[in-house]
Parts: sequence; C-alpha cells; structure tokens
Amino acid sequence: MVSLIGWMLFGLVAGTIARLLHPGFERMGMLGTMFLGIVGSLVGGGIAYILRLGISPYQPGGWIMSIIGAIVLLSMGFFGSRTRAPY
Repeated sequence: MVSLIGWMLFGLVAGTIARLLHPGFERMGMLGTMFLGIVGSLVGGGIAYILRLGISPYQPGGWIMSIIGAIVLLSMGFFGSRTRAPY
C-alpha cells in the first residue's frame, strides 16, 4: 500500500514538473497529471534501459528521466488537448 501511494506522489510531482517545463496548454486534472508522471516514469526508464544508463528511480537521474519521459509523451500528444488557451 505504501508503494502505491509513493508511486502516486512521485507521478504527481514528475507530471507537474513536466507540465511546467513543456510549453502549451494541456487540459487535464490532478489524476491526469499523476498518470502522466507515472507513464512518463515508465517511458523514461525504458529510454534509460535502451541507452544502458542504469539509473535507479530513487537517484536524481531517475527523476530526470521520468520528467523527460513525461515531456516526450506531452510532445507526442498522448496527453492533454491540442487546443490553445483562449486569450
């Protein structure tokens, strides 16, 4: 149970940072941001595995790869809408 809560908090933080760093307007709530961070962590871990970086999720490199994975997902359009914010 503690591991599940840890993944949820980790996903929320990583997803929030990725949304702040990625330009544009994505319409998603807190659960969407959490899911973005969790899936981004899996994508970032896959990228680290392919590049043979050997990064643990608890090291700073694991956080960075999780955020990069979430930004990749946002850039590819898997999360959020493609509309711009009305001005």
